[in-house]
Amino acid sequence: MRRPVGGLWFVVGGCVLLVATTFTSHARGADVEKGKAAFEACAACHSLDGSGDYDGPTLKDVIGRKAGSLEDYRYSAAMKRSDVIWDAASLDKYVADPQAFIPGNRMAFAGIADRGERDDLIAFLMIATKETKSK
Repeated sequence: MRRPVGGLWFVVGGCVLLVATTFTSHARGADVEKGKAAFEACAACHSLDGSGDYDGPTLKDVIGRKAGSLEDYRYSAAMKRSDVIWDAASLDKYVADPQAFIPGNRMAFAGIADRGERDDLIAFLMIATKETKSK
């Protein structure tokens, strides 16, 4: 039995909608200033500009970078083995529950359960990362 062509377009349309929703969810309604405030907790261990002696790796140029790839930071074996490339979606999953997303990583952070707070933080990181790239 042949499937109707309209069914195929329904599936394709659904996939396009899913992808569009995934890529725009972080931009919609995010508050960069709230994200900057949320980053203050992260700043205890992470820099944005590559400076200082921190417990965690710098987040300078983190967007688009492979997890565990900075040469001057000692990552856990789990982080090095991961195939994660940091973008809004992967950061969202990681910040929500670091141990669930990359089991065995060394980051001593329970995560941020609130989706809005994560969106704010990620919106800030997207901007702060762009600023460091242009310097």
